[in-house]
Amino acid sequence: MPRKSPYAIVLAPAEEAQLTALARKYTSPYYVVLRAKIVLLAAQGHTNTQIAARLDVPRQVASKWRKRFFEHRLHGLADRARAGRPRTFSPSGAGAGESAGR
Repeated sequence: MPRKSPYAIVLAPAEEAQLTALARKYTSPYYVVLRAKIVLLAAQGHTNTQIAARLDVPRQVASKWRKRFFEHRLHGLADRARAGRPRTFSPSGAGAGESAGR
């Protein structure tokens, strides 16, 4: 018996229009398009397993973005701040590992 998510997605017309635009925009980063497609498919009534199979992602990924959208709506699809020290790059453009030969 397939699992049924407790997070039923019902979209407002404005949300659906915005998600559809994000999903179709070929210049958007892949993760933005993927998250929008997950939410759109969830709103159509697909299970996380069906969404995962259709988009070729793990079921846990579909579950995560469905839940985040349910809890925070469109703001939930944005990346959250990560723990730890932020990355720093020198103004000269030297990346990590380039100073190892000096």
